Amino acid sequence: MEARRGFTGRVWGAGKLVMLLALLGITYAVSFGMAMRLALRTRDVRVPDLRGRTVNQASTSLTELGLPLKVEEARRSDPKVKAGLILAQDPVSGSTARRPRSVKVWLSAGPTVSRVPAVMGLTERTAQLRLEGEGIGIRDLAAIRSSAFPAGIVVAQNPASGAAADTVSLLVNRGERGTTYVMPDLIGVNAQQAAELLRVRGFRVAMVAEQPYPGVPPGIVLRQSPLGGFQIAPGDAISLEVSR
Repeated sequence: MEARRGFTGRVWGAGKLVMLLALLGITYAVSFGMAMRLALRTRDVRVPDLRGRTVNQASTSLTELGLPLKVEEARRSDPKVKAGLILAQDPVSGSTARRPRSVKVWLSAGPTVSRVPAVMGLTERTAQLRLEGEGIGIRDLAAIRSSAFPAGIVVAQNPASGAAADTVSLLVNRGERGTTYVMPDLIGVNAQQAAELLRVRGFRVAMVAEQPYPGVPPGIVLRQSPLGGFQIAPGDAISLEVSR
């Protein structure tokens, strides 16, 4: 009986020792995890806003936080941020970064300076496309009529090529104006005689229809297109509606 009690006591003592060791292991694991989590948290810092600062100013701010600065070589144009100042950053301001993660920044190249290309001697359409390709708009488009230049060609530009500007004025030659006439009122006139007279002067005349009209003899112009008073040039088409 005493031997049995001694064995039971030894087992119970061993069990308590195992439980104690298990509790100590759990306590150690929990403490280690909390310590690691706290250590990792202390390495996290909030990234400041570096936009608009110089490289030296940004480097000083990041050094205090334990974050290195990395300046990208490529610069970006911006009309509002002066050349040499920080235009963008990664990670963005307000985000969390872990030491020693570097913060990349891109510097501004300042506003883009456009140089006006030479468009004199080009057609109007070609000049427009070339200016659009350079990011330059057409401020004013004027025209002349002259036999000294081909029709549709740019004969002058302001400012001249090579100047720094974002808009340009163009002068385009529309070609020498040909001889024009005022369309006569032919209603009530003999259609055949009117047509012959117009054709002699280079107009294309067609009598498109014949309509009966009470009290009007056959072959008289009832309607015309264009109407009397319109400006016309040789080669234009004229249609006459004739009575029958």
